[in-house]
Amino acid sequence: MACFLASAFLLVLQTYAAPPELVQAGFGITMNPMDLDPGLLANVSGDVSSSPPPGTSKRAPHSIIIGVRKGGTRALLEMLDIHPEVAAAATEVHFFDWDENYAKGFEWYRDLMPYSYPHQITIEKTPGYFTSALAPERICAMNSSIKLLLILRDPAERVISDYTQVYFNRLENHKPVQAIENLLVRNGALNIRYKAIQRSLYDVHMRNWLRHFPLEQIHIVDGDALIRDPLPELQKVERFLNLPPRIVSTNFYFNQTKGFYCIRSDGRERCLHESKGRPHPAVNSTVLQQLRSYLQEHNRTFFRLVKRTFDWQ
Repeated sequence: MACFLASAFLLVLQTYAAPPELVQAGFGITMNPMDLDPGLLANVSGDVSSSPPPGTSKRAPHSIIIGVRKGGTRALLEMLDIHPEVAAAATEVHFFDWDENYAKGFEWYRDLMPYSYPHQITIEKTPGYFTSALAPERICAMNSSIKLLLILRDPAERVISDYTQVYFNRLENHKPVQAIENLLVRNGALNIRYKAIQRSLYDVHMRNWLRHFPLEQIHIVDGDALIRDPLPELQKVERFLNLPPRIVSTNFYFNQTKGFYCIRSDGRERCLHESKGRPHPAVNSTVLQQLRSYLQEHNRTFFRLVKRTFDWQ
């Protein structure tokens, strides 16, 4: 019933616009060495010519990478794009989490997808979907049997990466910055209203998704494992998406200078942008312990929800 009502709402939204959501909070962007630079998105399949290749069309996604922010979503998309039967959208669409985009209607959304052949599957990624209250119902209304990909990393490390990225962005834009401790702590207590912490409460957001999709339709990629050794995680994704095994170990090489894996395919090599992999700040040990202690119970609840555990401190 929820999907049916949301589907009707989708049709209404094509005519009547809803008020925009304020989704870009001040310190809400995270940093992860596996998130590729936007400049590399030209490597991802997309509509790069005025006339589509014969036999192709634009189709709604068969799978969506729903998050988490700075968990490695772009790296996952780039790595999946190695597969010949995957067509990956070139940009983050923010259709299901931004009211102003959702109001533009489904045809607008589909037009942003890449041209693909009938044997290919289309994938888009918008990491903001995972923490959006509205995205699960809206995606369910579009396709209740869609396969969802969720890539997660240690939630405490994700909080620090969140801060690190925004810290450097603010410096580059000549804006004032704060020490991470000033954001993590307020009046001597952990500042649980800090957006970066809120985004790391995986159990809270997962409950919302499980109200609309069975767990079997949500494949969780271990973002920390993807950084250490990409191939096993990608092989699991291939199986989940019913793709023939085409991604192999020679598609990756470890860059000693950068300290992480890069991609090799079609005679090209591409790696992370120089702005990625920035060092994290040294966080006060007491504050870091406060953060980890707070997240611990949320992590245990999340493990119960998804019926698996992760190597998070």
